[in-house]
Amino acid sequence: MNVQIKICGLTDPDHAAECFELGADAIGLVFYPPSPRFVIDDLALEICQALPKKAPKVGVFVNDTYEFIMNKAEKCGITMAQLHGHESQELADRLEKAGIGVIKAFFANRSPDFKAMTEYSAKACLVECAGEKLPGGNAKAWAWRTARGISERMPLALAGGLDPENVSQAILDAMPDALDVSSGVEASPGVKDMDKVKRFIQNATQTGIDYQPRKVFS
Repeated sequence: MNVQIKICGLTDPDHAAECFELGADAIGLVFYPPSPRFVIDDLALEICQALPKKAPKVGVFVNDTYEFIMNKAEKCGITMAQLHGHESQELADRLEKAGIGVIKAFFANRSPDFKAMTEYSAKACLVECAGEKLPGGNAKAWAWRTARGISERMPLALAGGLDPENVSQAILDAMPDALDVSSGVEASPGVKDMDKVKRFIQNATQTGIDYQPRKVFS
């Protein structure tokens, strides 16, 4: 089993469909208005409808309510929620009881930091290095090795500064269960470069690993 790959920040239905054809395991849709990858409901629905029915479709949220997230799930077809703010354990529990898998983000350089992970339970966690304003998609590389072994309670997705050229080293450094890439496979903010996507997936899947990754996206 390979490390799973999520291509995040999709804004084009054709690109989303092609990501799966190239071997991606999940796609991400950003519902955070300040992001250049923000999608309105109609576009999010169009993207989700372009994908295989069982494909994991992850919505990215920042400090939103249960009602807001469930509304996006019902209107747009997302099946998982990636929480990038200071969301509570109670919110994660409510979402998972409603059938929405939760991935909680923790950061190397701000709160909620890696230590907070020990007090949280979700389907999986995501670790990255925060940028100046946006919670993700900052192309900010960091010391991925510091993420190795930090999560025993949950499968771990690695994000932050990943691209086709460094993805193999990132896997070897952090030994993650999954990868989450956005700006590292773009032609411009919000527009994916499908050649970069292809090379990213090829380089990730061809990286030899000596551990058994757990499933993050399902």
